[in-house]
Amino acid sequence: MGRIKREDYVKAIETSLAEYVPEKALPQQKLFNAMRYSLLAGGKRIRPVLLLEFCGLCGGDQEAALPFACALEMVHTYSLIHDDLPCMDDDGMRRGRPSNHVVFGEAQALLAGDALLTAAFETMLSEESINNAGAEKAAAAAGTLAKAAGAYGMAGGQEIDLESEGQSISADMLLKMDECKTGALILAAAKMGCILAGADEKQTAAAVTFSKAVGISFQIVDDILDVSANEEALGKPVGSDAEKGKSTYVSTMGMEKAQEAVRELTGTAVSALDVFGKDGQYLKNFAGRLANRKN
Repeated sequence: MGRIKREDYVKAIETSLAEYVPEKALPQQKLFNAMRYSLLAGGKRIRPVLLLEFCGLCGGDQEAALPFACALEMVHTYSLIHDDLPCMDDDGMRRGRPSNHVVFGEAQALLAGDALLTAAFETMLSEESINNAGAEKAAAAAGTLAKAAGAYGMAGGQEIDLESEGQSISADMLLKMDECKTGALILAAAKMGCILAGADEKQTAAAVTFSKAVGISFQIVDDILDVSANEEALGKPVGSDAEKGKSTYVSTMGMEKAQEAVRELTGTAVSALDVFGKDGQYLKNFAGRLANRKN
């Protein structure tokens, strides 16, 4: 069984991502360049790290799970490229540098996102991935990601976001939007890790509780940072939500209650990990770092 050291998670992810999107002399190399520009731009790699960690916690083969972790990051990156487009959020900066469409043009950015989404499923359902993970587990993990990325998940959340611009929405609608737009891929990361490891019901339930709480907490922190962060540290303009007339947890709850919600959700996430005993400490620390991040 292939294990990856926790301190090597990000390195393993970065190395594999670069291999999946190669630098070669191809007629469509500009497309690969646009894909690599955003895919290899760094970032926290939260989702693939969660997948690998839950796979390991539940006794799975992390090396066999690595292609699925990379596929998850491809889907996340595609969503960022498309979110930044003028027809969506119209953001010119991402991770401290110009957004994909600013560098490559809107048409190229659209294609880069499309290609990354497709590459994710090509990666998960390759002959090698299926042989290493097992056909049943590979299919279940890929299906989990497909649902999380689609109309019942991330794309659906983005639709609610678009429809809600310029108007005040209820706290319940805001929660639904963020469960789909932000939370769905984080939940998918935990579920996929459990699926690939063959986790039992108790382990899977703990992973679901943890990831749902972390997913919403992550979005609330995003909303807080959009008001309070240093623009250079954040890597993108602050105050964009208010400028676009978007409802956020800060505008709906106020800063103090939003911060309290982050503390409560982080507590819920941490408590859920008790089922893993001392092995759950890495993710407990991980949840704490996400709650206190500055970008």
